[in-house]
Amino acid sequence: MKVFRGLPNDRARAPCALTIGNFDGVHRGHQALLAHVRGAAAELGIEAAVMTFEPHPREYFARRTGDLSKAPARIANLRDKLSDLERAGIDRVIVEHFNEHFASQSPQDFIERVLVEGLHVKWLMVGDDFCFGARRAGNIAMLQQAGREYGFQVETLGAVMHGARRISSSAVREALKDADFGATQQLLGHPYVMSGHVIHGQKLGRTLGFPTLNLRVAHRPALHGIFVVQVHGLAEQPLPAVASLGVRPTVEDAGRMLLEVHVFDYAQSAYGKLVRVEFLAKLRDEEKYVDLPTLTAAIDRDAAQARAFFAQRSGALTATDRI
Repeated sequence: MKVFRGLPNDRARAPCALTIGNFDGVHRGHQALLAHVRGAAAELGIEAAVMTFEPHPREYFARRTGDLSKAPARIANLRDKLSDLERAGIDRVIVEHFNEHFASQSPQDFIERVLVEGLHVKWLMVGDDFCFGARRAGNIAMLQQAGREYGFQVETLGAVMHGARRISSSAVREALKDADFGATQQLLGHPYVMSGHVIHGQKLGRTLGFPTLNLRVAHRPALHGIFVVQVHGLAEQPLPAVASLGVRPTVEDAGRMLLEVHVFDYAQSAYGKLVRVEFLAKLRDEEKYVDLPTLTAAIDRDAAQARAFFAQRSGALTATDRI
């Protein structure tokens, strides 16, 4: 899969079947849309393409107004989004930097400069509520008129449902906020994971007797707290662990988001490795403790609960195997 930061240059441009969106989480609704794009690309003999944005447009406008509460929490980082798009069979992804220049262009400029000249779109699918251009003035009717003028086909896709529930990024965020990982998996079509490279931390966990793998979290995540997790990428099989996703209020006040993972009975160096942390259950919310001994006692209880979770799950799997 080819990834472009901004529009491809002249030599890299090629006819494509395209869809446009934030694709936060690449849930089953997104996957249905991407399947249509892939099918159209195959039928026309062109590449399947996605245009997405960084930062999320609502995050950009929230920062511009100084009210970050209006920015949506992130389901996935850019790396995980791109991995999901590649697994969906997309050939090229355009990651457009959403800034003042991009946000202020007229719908007509977006059609001509981005879709026609920049991407050579021959087939386009968007959601049935898609709007574009400055002040979201562009709509489906405008796209359809442009398609007739410039020679590309426009299709729309309505809501994808799971029972009576619309599958959406908002629904995934709500499930993650509630730590309902069963519902999250139903909406995504796979377990919820966060990936990242292991970085050096303050080594405090090692001092407390609980060495951790530290993963930087660049954006406000859709969940916070202490979790039972398993870690992929350190061994052939996922390794059991307990994790803290939050701002570490007991040891610093910078508000820096960090994912700290204590992998049970693991003593090897993992710095620089790319790991995937799969969330299984929530133990509690993050808390601020009066001192380090109190924090250490809480971590010890969390680790014991997580080990009990894995022991119970292992016992249930063994019993199932005997049936």
